[in-house]
Amino acid sequence: MIDRILLAILTSMRFVFGLAAGPAALASILVLHSSIVPSAESSEQNLEPVPVEEYPIYNRVVQDKFLTSQTTLVVIDRLTVTRLHPENKEPPGLGFFREHDYFDGSLRPDLVTDVILKDSRPFRLEARFNFGVNDRFVSGGELEEPEVFLAPIPARFPRTDMTQVPRPVIGKLGFSRVAFTPRADQALVYVVDDRPDGTGAGFLVWLRRLDQGWNVLDTEVIWVARRDE
Repeated sequence: MIDRILLAILTSMRFVFGLAAGPAALASILVLHSSIVPSAESSEQNLEPVPVEEYPIYNRVVQDKFLTSQTTLVVIDRLTVTRLHPENKEPPGLGFFREHDYFDGSLRPDLVTDVILKDSRPFRLEARFNFGVNDRFVSGGELEEPEVFLAPIPARFPRTDMTQVPRPVIGKLGFSRVAFTPRADQALVYVVDDRPDGTGAGFLVWLRRLDQGWNVLDTEVIWVARRDE
């Protein structure tokens, strides 16, 4: 409850300041957030659910970037991802986005701010996906099925790095919370394709809202894990 109230306060503050005060003001807000949020992690059952308005974004990303005619099941991590790189020990901050300059620096500052606020802690995903095939959750490292067909990696991924052919594997897709601009005309989400053989990749997907729904603007590969030769 404290986190929900705090997030509402931070969101309203973001509109009031309009980011006019620059990075210093945002940094002070984030310090306030980290000082109030309890340090002990909540149990999975007590975590807040992801809001329903974020699932159309997840559906669009899975449909556009992962599904093929051969896909029968998508395995999804029950909790949202809070780190945008396997080597990062903390959720993303301003420094992370400044250092990497994703999408050639075209991301709006208020969109980046929403990423930082929402990915500060994990949330619980629910059975609200609707991308045309069955989905199963991974919870506590346990798969609901012993053997599954994992959705293939996006078509933009180099063919020399990983196979594009759907195959029976045990693996999962992980999603961050979905960040929105104040007018909800743009969205940003992080997706990780994590496979038990050590291969995988992480992607930032940038979307915009059109009359007929959400459309993927661009995709940025954040990291790649290849199988040792």
